[in-house]
Amino acid sequence: MRSRLIGLAFAMSVLPVAANAQITVQMANIRCDQYLGMPASQQQKFSAWMSGWFSYQTRTPWVDFLAYRNNIENVKAWCQRYPSEKVMSGLKAATGTP
Repeated sequence: MRSRLIGLAFAMSVLPVAANAQITVQMANIRCDQYLGMPASQQQKFSAWMSGWFSYQTRTPWVDFLAYRNNIENVKAWCQRYPSEKVMSGLKAATGTP
C-alpha cells in the first residue's frame, strides 16, 4: 500500500512537467510556403516577431509602421515568387539589406 502511494505521488509530481513541454522553432529556417500557409493571425504574429528580430539585427532601433506594412507586403510578394526560399532571404530582398 505504501509503495503504491509513493508511486502515485511520484506520478503526480511528474505529470505537470510533461504538460508544460515547449517546442523550439528555428525562425530563420521558416520557408516562404510555410509562411504563406499560416492562418492570418499566426502570419501577423510571425511577421511582427521577424520584423522586430530583423530590426535588431540591422541595428534599427525604431519602428516605422508604414515601412512595416510595406515590408510585409513586399515579403509576401517575394515569397509568392520564391516559395521554397527562406523568409529571411525575402526580408533581405524586400528591405534592400545585404
